[in-house]
Amino acid sequence: MNPSPYRLTTFACALTCALAPAYVIRWHIGFYPTTLLESAILVSLAVFVVELVLSHEPLVWRGPFVLPALLFIIAGAIAVVAAPNRTAGLGLYRAYIIEPIAFGLVLANVIRTSRRAALVAGGLAAGAAVAGLANSFVVLSGLINHTYDVALTPPVVIYSTANAVALYVVPIVALAISVALYGSREERFGAAAFVVAGTIIAALSFSRGGYLALAAVVLGAVVLHRRRLLMLGVAVVGLAALAVVPPIRHRILIETHNVYGNTIQSRIDLWTAAVKLIRHRPLFGAGLSGFQQMSAPYYTHLHTAANFIDPHNIVLNFWVETGLVGLIAFAWIMVVGFQVSWRGWRQGSGGWPAYHLGVLLALVAVVVHGMVDVPYFKNDLSLLFWILIGLTCAGRQWAAPGSDAQVPTLRTGLAPGPGRSSRRTG
Repeated sequence: MNPSPYRLTTFACALTCALAPAYVIRWHIGFYPTTLLESAILVSLAVFVVELVLSHEPLVWRGPFVLPALLFIIAGAIAVVAAPNRTAGLGLYRAYIIEPIAFGLVLANVIRTSRRAALVAGGLAAGAAVAGLANSFVVLSGLINHTYDVALTPPVVIYSTANAVALYVVPIVALAISVALYGSREERFGAAAFVVAGTIIAALSFSRGGYLALAAVVLGAVVLHRRRLLMLGVAVVGLAALAVVPPIRHRILIETHNVYGNTIQSRIDLWTAAVKLIRHRPLFGAGLSGFQQMSAPYYTHLHTAANFIDPHNIVLNFWVETGLVGLIAFAWIMVVGFQVSWRGWRQGSGGWPAYHLGVLLALVAVVVHGMVDVPYFKNDLSLLFWILIGLTCAGRQWAAPGSDAQVPTLRTGLAPGPGRSSRRTG
């Protein structure tokens, strides 16, 4: 067996991770709309298929995520049929479900060492830093020149909203925090640098959901650290220092007053409309891409209907977009994700525990921020989610005790020679 197969695929995947924010670069090939990110994903998949065939490696695919992922795929297909615009629904199905899951499967096969995991994490950090710092520079310029009022939506460069910056960056900060604490000496420096940069990016996004998610991640990292009391003191001082910065403090306090910029009332209107829609369509929801159109009759304030294309709550998002089956499937995936990453953190070997814990903390960020926003239904966010799942799958597969146990895999080449064994997947 080749001890280091899929080298080209690994580099292609790392580059794809760096290009996740590049979904904003769009074009058409004839009638087919695509993005730079989708092109990178498809190139990675193609390189993987070529190396898979040439190496005669088994395709590893079985594990605890298989059934919930298949159910999620089926729910997505049903959601396309249920959507008022099936063409748009099919496009989202491809971009949010099929391609990210396929990419996660590739990662589970090719990321066979923690060094490769570091390469993928580095790609994520590089892309997030470029996109995030560009947006932060514009916000900072506005604050310095007094052209931006924090009661208003922050300006953006790459993303369409500042919330999208925090939704993407904070889970990667979570991964970086874990690597900075528990990774190898070489990994810790780069991870710590991104923790600093990512925290600044999240702070200047002025996303209150992002602040809450970042606080939850820091709290989780502190609680799990053996020097938790010391870490708690450092974390409290750091978060308090950020909270007293005048623009950040004002942005947070807006939510306690009935003034322009307060998002609580609009969220309540949005959630109320989503619940009314679900009552009328409890099994299928609105279908992929259908929420904005099908929820319009249920609003009490017209401005809310004009501003949101999703319910901005993780439970309502999946129920509305993929129906009750999709909600159940995603909840199942999340539960398995927490279980696998927790076991990997507690029982993993080599350099993998740092990445398992990073995935665990990133999933915490997804859930916490998802209480008030949309942490999955964007090109970069859906890809990021399945990258996280792919990483913890890879750690389970290639570093778990007893990983040489024989399990069924899909053969794509010759029968294994002496010493070749199948491995468990996750």
